Amino acid sequence: MKGSPSDEMILSYNDVVLRRYDLTILNGPFYLNDRVIELYFSYLPSCYPSQDTLLVPPSIAFWIMKCPVAEALKDFIEPLHLSDKELVIFPVNDNEDVGKAEGGSHWSLLAYYRRANKFVHHDSCRGMNSAPAKQLYRAVGGYMGQSGSASEPSFLEWTDSPQQENGYDCGLYVMAIARVICNWHVNCKNIDLTELWFPDVKEQVTPIAVAEMRGEILTLVKKLMATNQNS
Repeated sequence: MKGSPSDEMILSYNDVVLRRYDLTILNGPFYLNDRVIELYFSYLPSCYPSQDTLLVPPSIAFWIMKCPVAEALKDFIEPLHLSDKELVIFPVNDNEDVGKAEGGSHWSLLAYYRRANKFVHHDSCRGMNSAPAKQLYRAVGGYMGQSGSASEPSFLEWTDSPQQENGYDCGLYVMAIARVICNWHVNCKNIDLTELWFPDVKEQVTPIAVAEMRGEILTLVKKLMATNQNS
């Protein structure tokens, strides 16, 4: 039996598979799914190359947050080499049903910066994801240190994070903030461990800039599709 046209694969990029349905989501206005965010997180390091930065795919971040067995979690996290990373960015989803793929209704972003030994939560909807963000922080925090004597990282809910003006752009805010943080990490020379990337996020992540990202990512997808066809 043939699958529906919306299930047609249109792009494979760095092990991320995009379906035709994902283009419909991007044309919006719709809530972004895991695949769109994973594609962008996979692409972003090519714009801001850094060996000490890790953007964690949504499915892996969710598994870390929900894994019920400590030993299994340890075996899963070790290949990520978190202790070697200066900057780690996690997408956070409020899905409570581990058996339901692409569940949940809200995205936010959790970023760890080693020099400050701090996790920062950016939520575009008044801290709606505070509980799952803290759950992820508690699950992964003990794996960030480079030695057993490393101090436990702190957690900051940054309440001044830019706020969305509708009910569906949270995923775009995650991607926009991730881009600003990666740019800050690669290009910032004078680092204030109190302010970190916060001024850049406030200045650059505006409702207009976020709305424009749908078109930017659609253009990116078409560019990657053309590259695949020509290779």
